[in-house]
Amino acid sequence: MTTPTDPPQSLPALVAAVVDDWKNHDRDWTLPGFRALAVHRFGNWRMTVQPKALRAPLSVLYRAAFRHVRNHYGIELPYSTKVGRGVVIEHQGGIVVHGDAVLGDHCVIRQGVTIGMKSTKDALAAPVLGRGVDVGAGAVILGAIHVGDDATIGANAVVLADVEAGALAVGVPARVKRRASTPSASTPRVDAGVVHDN
Repeated sequence: MTTPTDPPQSLPALVAAVVDDWKNHDRDWTLPGFRALAVHRFGNWRMTVQPKALRAPLSVLYRAAFRHVRNHYGIELPYSTKVGRGVVIEHQGGIVVHGDAVLGDHCVIRQGVTIGMKSTKDALAAPVLGRGVDVGAGAVILGAIHVGDDATIGANAVVLADVEAGALAVGVPARVKRRASTPSASTPRVDAGVVHDN
């Protein structure tokens, strides 16, 4: 699984990351997904500011912006979540991402998605998404699981186990319908978004 690009550690790196997010969101600064990522990256970057006395006013600003994005757009993306470059948040509403989750470079997240813990008994166990993972609307990904590079999570799927790179996972609970390897007679085929069991 590809490790996501490290978060910005300097002000120029923060600006570059935010500009990259803006470009990936159709150069539209009004899009909720772009705003959520900008606030997330600011919140993550401000933790590098020293001394803490200089960080304090930035933290006040971050908390206000985080609450605005969460309450106004319905996107909860804590600063502690590791988010790679090129991530796109399509649409808005009902998006919750665990603070210990990892979103790899070039992931796509849609409305109604939850990426979080499976049980309060293991509150820090969060999913890790690889590079280029495409998450459909309403999908739920729970627990200390790994979703491999270029995997696709279908709309409204509930993912409770690892998903291989390049696989398509659909259903409740989610089942892998296609693998990255060469299709065989027992492998379902996918045509125009429709899954056919052979």
